[in-house]
Amino acid sequence: MSHVAFLRGMNLGKRRITNDDLRAHVEALGFEDVRTFRASGNVLFRARPGVDATATFEAGLAERLGYLVQTFVRSRDELAETLARVPFTDAERAAMGKPQVTFLRDAPDAAAVALAEAHSSDADRVVVHGRAWYWLPRQGISTSDLDFKAVERALGVGTTRTEGTCLSILKKLS
Repeated sequence: MSHVAFLRGMNLGKRRITNDDLRAHVEALGFEDVRTFRASGNVLFRARPGVDATATFEAGLAERLGYLVQTFVRSRDELAETLARVPFTDAERAAMGKPQVTFLRDAPDAAAVALAEAHSSDADRVVVHGRAWYWLPRQGISTSDLDFKAVERALGVGTTRTEGTCLSILKKLS
């Protein structure tokens, strides 16, 4: 496997798809060695040189599923770099919840980063770097006071995974 596509909003609400069906759709788009990881829209695949995987996923899945599936593709090396930049210390991790990684389409400018990071607090640490933002909620995501929508307005739409899920995917890409 050389890449992973993180799909936004899969298996939430009415957007239900089995891993087998998702894998078949992605294979039909021409990707090879397709595997899914958990039922939350993580697709590992081999990309052909010169193919815009993001555009191919979004157009192809929209046609097959009938709705836009926002897609955030990372190579193995890009995912490894993103995970190497998780900014939270061991002490912070022990005192708070699970680190979250939100993948973005593009790296935001300095003004957008400042707007997003202004929502950081002792209870919800927010740090932006490159095409990802990192969040460490003190009590977990469901009880957090973080204004997630405001952060998203500043940085653009993304899709979030736990650091643990990302590390598991990285191992499968090795």
